[in-house]
Amino acid sequence: MKTGSILLSLALIFVGVAVGDSYAQNQAEGKKLYTSFCSACHGETGKGDGPSGAALPARPADHTNGAMMNQLSDKFLVDVITKGGSAVGKSNFMPAWGSSFNDKQIRDVVAYIRGLAVPPYKPENPAGK
Repeated sequence: MKTGSILLSLALIFVGVAVGDSYAQNQAEGKKLYTSFCSACHGETGKGDGPSGAALPARPADHTNGAMMNQLSDKFLVDVITKGGSAVGKSNFMPAWGSSFNDKQIRDVVAYIRGLAVPPYKPENPAGK
């Protein structure tokens, strides 16, 4: 019985690690998506100064502004990317990408955006994911 419990525990740990790895955030993939789909408004470097963004009545978010970005939770960023700006009380000019990107792609974009902030983002509880 004890051996069976140990084997079950190891199997669950293995499954958890395998699933966790498949959903790990990938900043490089996030950058590719950001460059293709976000930079027209948010700018190549994320400062909110993209050529299309200049024509909007509300300036796109500056993802390099750590004072502002570091206050936003990952859930908020996922929600604004997935559901669009109006769903989270922001500009309705921010489109919803949930039907274009899968969950992993959205988390990859969030990881990339987190890397743009100055000062850098430091999660409150990195081990508690």
